[in-house]
Amino acid sequence: MAQVIDDVIARWHRYMTGELPGGLDGLLADDVVFYSPVVYTPQRGKAVTTQYLQAAAGTLAGGDGGTFRYTKEVRAGDTAVLEFETSVDGKYVNGVDIIRCDDTGRIVEFRVMLRPLQAINAVHEQMGRSLAAGG
Repeated sequence: MAQVIDDVIARWHRYMTGELPGGLDGLLADDVVFYSPVVYTPQRGKAVTTQYLQAAAGTLAGGDGGTFRYTKEVRAGDTAVLEFETSVDGKYVNGVDIIRCDDTGRIVEFRVMLRPLQAINAVHEQMGRSLAAGG
């Protein structure tokens, strides 16, 4: 399973740098579940998860001069935890992506956690605008 999660994370990094042909389609399982730091209920399915991940990538990696960077990675079994730092609207954002995959190399669960509170509020506002605009 270590090889599978390594491949998934390598493809995820390629997605985040805009170098993954086909985008998220080949990376996400059809029944993937997305857990947002600002939405109470889990978001289920490839279509809605794609919308959230595209909005998150644009919000976290696309703003404030490209300050987004992963700082730590921990992998075990079918799961990886990727810590990141960035800034949104001039506010420092620290968070983790928790990614779990199946044995075919598709992401089946994606969970995002953020800190501090002012960062959560800034990300919530920016992502809300992005999702309302269609991605």
